[in-house]
Amino acid sequence: MNIQVKSDLPPFKPLPQKAPDIAVERKSDGTVYIRSNHPLGQMPRSIAHLFEEKAAAHPDRNFIGQRQMLPDGKTGDWTYITYGEANARANAVAQALLNRGLGPDKPLMVLSGNSIPHAIMMLGAMKARVPIAPVSVAYSLMSGDHSKLKHVFEITKPKMILAEQGPMYARALAALPLDGVDVVTVMPIPDRATTAYDDLVKTNVSNDVTASVDKVNHDTVAKYLFTSGSTGMPKGVIQTHGMMCATIAASEGLRVEDPDPNEIPQSLEWMPWNHISAGNIGFNGNINAGGTVHLDMGKPIPGMFDETIRNLREISPLVFGSAPIAFGWLADAMERDSQLRDNFFKKMRYVGYGGATLSQDIYERIQALSIAATGMRIPLTTMYGATETQGVTVVHWLTERVGLIGLPLPGITLKLVPNGQKYEVRVKGPTVTPGYHNRPDLTAKVFDEEGYYSLGDAAKFLDENDPAQGLVFDGRVTEDFKLDSGTWVSVGTLRAQAVGAASPLIQDCVVCGQDKPFVGLLAWPVMAAAKEIAGDPSLSGPEAIVAAPKVRAFVQKAFAAHNKQSGGSSGRIKRVILMTEPPSVDGHEITDKGYVNQRATMERRADLAAKLYQNPPPPEVIEIP
Repeated sequence: MNIQVKSDLPPFKPLPQKAPDIAVERKSDGTVYIRSNHPLGQMPRSIAHLFEEKAAAHPDRNFIGQRQMLPDGKTGDWTYITYGEANARANAVAQALLNRGLGPDKPLMVLSGNSIPHAIMMLGAMKARVPIAPVSVAYSLMSGDHSKLKHVFEITKPKMILAEQGPMYARALAALPLDGVDVVTVMPIPDRATTAYDDLVKTNVSNDVTASVDKVNHDTVAKYLFTSGSTGMPKGVIQTHGMMCATIAASEGLRVEDPDPNEIPQSLEWMPWNHISAGNIGFNGNINAGGTVHLDMGKPIPGMFDETIRNLREISPLVFGSAPIAFGWLADAMERDSQLRDNFFKKMRYVGYGGATLSQDIYERIQALSIAATGMRIPLTTMYGATETQGVTVVHWLTERVGLIGLPLPGITLKLVPNGQKYEVRVKGPTVTPGYHNRPDLTAKVFDEEGYYSLGDAAKFLDENDPAQGLVFDGRVTEDFKLDSGTWVSVGTLRAQAVGAASPLIQDCVVCGQDKPFVGLLAWPVMAAAKEIAGDPSLSGPEAIVAAPKVRAFVQKAFAAHNKQSGGSSGRIKRVILMTEPPSVDGHEITDKGYVNQRATMERRADLAAKLYQNPPPPEVIEIP
């Protein structure tokens, strides 16, 4: 592979991973198969066994750090649990679950967010061979009708539910038929009988736990992780220990150096454990590294990202991953605070983004900050996958290109199938789910005749003549549309370009224009940025702020500049509406990780989308000159 690196910029920090080495097979019908030639690394027996191994090796090492919650709702100092303590409590929980008759067909459901008790219950369930089903907090706390929570409950049929902060979840629990279901809390619920978490972790442990752990193997179901539900009701994806162990083995297969035994990796995690990125890849990867994960109560949304910044002043991670929008806000903060910048980059080996494409503008700002802090550029990487597949591709080499999704991990085979003007991505390998819990009908629909799982995404080679340069995400197969001229619009590509063009104002957007003469956007602004751009402290209310002349002028200038560089009509944006109503969870517009569903948003906001094409346009439409 010919790596293009600009000679007039400082070098990158080394990325301690193997260079691309792939096999590409092309069929006469246009189908392309891509495999890594790197073998899998060592495969753990199970996550339960891996944790016991690390607890025995490092009993006094901090496993998880969590800030104390103060009475005023703010966070206090860090509290930690060591590997040895966590293993002892997990054994007690495993015994308690076995005593109560839970097992492979009687799962544990978790309504709470990331926490030390959540981790202990998860590890205890794994030891007892009890599938754990962590559920999006939004289904309990942000939903009006709890329809998704009820659906997940019906699919899972749990024997026990963890609702850590009981009173917060009282309304959600009241919506569920809980006869025969044990509700576990740290903070009890008035007028409801619950089991205290503290009582579970005090259970006397017998040889039953050892016997149970000995039965755990690669086929044992560890979890049911539910898809985001952004296109309908969530599906319960079976997660086996083999899937999760294969993800670890795939990463180990790319390693080029042994870890430093004197260095304890530190990480900061905000993403929820009900998704694979944090709940499987991050959580299990931290165990494999014998590291310490700090639970971040912040999120990349207005009003909560300050907590992340506070944590990054104290913690210097080896690796930091987040959604692209977080890197824009992080760059803003580090550009104002050199001490924060220096602490962030002090031990950083590489930065990972996921869920969407990072804009070129944010990439360049992150590199400028890294150079200022260390004199070197920082490798930026990304992993691509799905709930059904874990990670399947990764960028494991130095590159200045954003938008890549990488190449297959060891053990994975990608199958690119011609679909219209795109190549649909399908995947086979040990990280792929056996199917959906209690839904054989859905399982049959997503696997093709060769046993490949279809992700519904599209990808293409960055360079057809040099496949080792990697694959580029090419949108959803079903998202792209044609203008009335017959010109195709690549929604995924244009959406990322639009967010980058109007940074820091636009948080996310949906691309409109099917069978219309031009492309328009329905966009969500970052209200703090809009208020600053408006430059009028007397303005109050989101409608007044987004209607401010300076905000409208900013949008016009940003997209006029974008349009000059975009080429044809498929990339030019002619009209924009800034929306003040947040995306709806019940309306399937957004997941709890902040990923917006294009189709659901346009269906729910059809009247608003229609305004983009009225002539003359109504006042809320911003026309781009």
